[in-house]
Amino acid sequence: MLRPIRRVAVLGAGTMGSQIAAHLANARIPCVLLDRLPISPTLEEEKKEPTLADPLVRDRLARLGVETALKSHPAAFFVPANVALITTGNFEDHLNLLKGCDWIIEAVTENLDVKRELLKKVEPFISPGAVVSSNTSGISIEAIAQGFSFLPSWLGTHFFNPPRYMKLLEIIPATGTLPEVVERISWFGGEVLGKGIVVAKDRPNFIANRIGVFVHLATLEIMQEEGFSIEEVDALTGPAMGLPKSATFRTADLVGLDVMAHVVQNLYESLLGDERRADFRLPEFMERMIESGLLGQKTGQGFYKRIAGETGDGSEILTLDLGTFAYRPRQKPKLDGLEMAKSIGDTRQRARALFQAQGRVGHFYRQLLGRTFHYAASRIPEISDDLVSVDRAMQWGFNWECGVFELWDAIGVDTVAAQWREQRITPPPLVEELLAAGKKSFYLESSGQKSVFDLRRADYVAIPEKPGLLLLSSLRSCGREVKRNPGASLIDLGDGVLCLEFHSKMNILGPDTIQMIHFGLQALEENFEAMVIGNQGANFSAGANLLLLLLSIQEGEWDEVSHAVRAFQDANMALKYAPRPVVAAPFGLTLGGGVETSLHCARRVAAAETYIGLVEAGVGLIPAGGGTKEMLIRALDSVPADDDADAFLPLKAVFKNIGMVTVSTSAEEARNLGYLTPDDVICMNRDRQIASAKQMALELVRLGYRPGEPRQDVPMLGEAAFSKMKLALHLLRRGEYISDHDALIATKLAEVLSGGREWKSPGRVSEQYLLDLEREAFLSLCGEKKTVERIQYMLKNGKPLRN
Repeated sequence: MLRPIRRVAVLGAGTMGSQIAAHLANARIPCVLLDRLPISPTLEEEKKEPTLADPLVRDRLARLGVETALKSHPAAFFVPANVALITTGNFEDHLNLLKGCDWIIEAVTENLDVKRELLKKVEPFISPGAVVSSNTSGISIEAIAQGFSFLPSWLGTHFFNPPRYMKLLEIIPATGTLPEVVERISWFGGEVLGKGIVVAKDRPNFIANRIGVFVHLATLEIMQEEGFSIEEVDALTGPAMGLPKSATFRTADLVGLDVMAHVVQNLYESLLGDERRADFRLPEFMERMIESGLLGQKTGQGFYKRIAGETGDGSEILTLDLGTFAYRPRQKPKLDGLEMAKSIGDTRQRARALFQAQGRVGHFYRQLLGRTFHYAASRIPEISDDLVSVDRAMQWGFNWECGVFELWDAIGVDTVAAQWREQRITPPPLVEELLAAGKKSFYLESSGQKSVFDLRRADYVAIPEKPGLLLLSSLRSCGREVKRNPGASLIDLGDGVLCLEFHSKMNILGPDTIQMIHFGLQALEENFEAMVIGNQGANFSAGANLLLLLLSIQEGEWDEVSHAVRAFQDANMALKYAPRPVVAAPFGLTLGGGVETSLHCARRVAAAETYIGLVEAGVGLIPAGGGTKEMLIRALDSVPADDDADAFLPLKAVFKNIGMVTVSTSAEEARNLGYLTPDDVICMNRDRQIASAKQMALELVRLGYRPGEPRQDVPMLGEAAFSKMKLALHLLRRGEYISDHDALIATKLAEVLSGGREWKSPGRVSEQYLLDLEREAFLSLCGEKKTVERIQYMLKNGKPLRN
């Protein structure tokens, strides 16, 4: 009988082990982290530190793993305080701690003998019903556990690095693994750890790395064959293709060329029956780079190298010249057809256009995608019985926007097959079966139900939807969209709950969004019980529409600017005091105006990875959609009803966070910053976020939600608080930590937070009074030349200007 997973052990405190432990702590799961004893100190070292008799020395490697995870960038922990959930120890003294663990994860070095030797030592301490797994990227799961008694509860669990951020978790059963063990870890990994689960076969490097490494090596081969430069390849294999910005060579630098070499060598040695085995070899230039210590980010130089700028201000990125092996300035690639294709927003349509393009661009994509499609199709059913697992592995493990077979459908199965016929390439059995059955695509969608071609049946089978998920795209295809404009939509989630979905570029908020907020509130009053504000795009919202604001400023349309700000304030206040509950579902980038909308909702169900902050100071402004007002209210309402309580302390924190453009690194940190309240919920699995927000909204209805009335009693601290904030600004300016314009912006912010310059002593004001102060400060800053420069720079470069 399998027991619930309440405590986990991780064996091995290296990079992966310590970061897996950190993510378990993020999920509030107590964790034991063990490692080997450190090498015994020499006599000379004993003079400087205690001997191995000291427990702190014996546990040093495990503690070092935790310390490294605490210092890692990006952060392994949601908040540093989560480290308290990790207990460290060593393999000699603390194996008894495993008896209280429900899941034991072996995460030591990628060596079969080392793994088996440790498991022999661990085996007597494994409690009945506990699951045991190996975190490995390619060693046979069957071979690791051969002969051990815990085989029925044994499997492979391949977390992708870094475990906190990478969604994919491959689960690899062995021959004797009980189905319920796979089911239990799949549930825990998905629901508690927030992972995307793919069950893979015990084949070399499983699914994602098998396909991903092939694609990487095929890219390098085509590069050499066709004479493409490093910059050209990265331009072709980044967002244009629906792949991450790091593309091919930046990814290699991040992973480390030595790590890549190890993975490629492992595949070459393991793939004895693979028809493309010869392709799993590093090109000569990469071997030369490894010999020269050009390993990427870990050595400060790889395909790219960052150096200080000539003036000492900023930095410059150089590119390795593969001909001379010297670094040179980066060159902007000029690839006809690529820029035009980038203007196509839909990844599938863009992929089709690139595949059909003329010249070098089209030739590159036809070569790369043709080889990728052929290899992936040839691996069915070797690495997986279904295409969906392959596609999800590439999306979740390598951050592809579309999976291999989804991209293939976009280009056309017939189109690719015709290319192969011209090249006299025999299609894989999967493709022959598909075409022989009269099918033209791998996926089929009808009335919201998606199906996929199954090789064993030579027909489509329905892709089962996980219970509890709500997919807005599926609801839309089923005719559940109530209303739509270019910026947002209203979708019926069922059970009397409406969803307001943003879908503009980066989900920026403009007049269309404000209009849809009012449409949604009207529908809420007439036909629905509650409303959710959320979407399933890349980010919740990057804020308000800066381009429209800049155009209005440049045209001197000050009444128009004032009207737009007032309209946004009114919309947010309407959300706050809607007669029925509105729940926000922020995730990813939630900035500026997106934060202000979220703040005014009754509750929030935030994804664990939510990066939330009022960032207006970065473009020379202050939050004016009610954000300054709402954070002030939260801060002062948190002050205890105690004569000795210092009300300025929480106000000071708000002043600092808004003025210093502080953005949370997680939803948990956002709670500490005041953007989320204790009543808000953090959702580890983003796939379930909309469904969870819907359930919270219905729960508020069940509890008899009442919105209250606009506040008339907001505390104001007056001139005393303003003077303290001005003094802090004076000291920062004298120390040259901020510019004159930073000081001006922060002064305007201080005026709003203290109640305005005319508010001499503490008192109470209305919310509308604060909104008016916000709007006045915002408009005055819009008239500043340096603010206009900041807005222009942000729109052009996507990052703030310090002027």
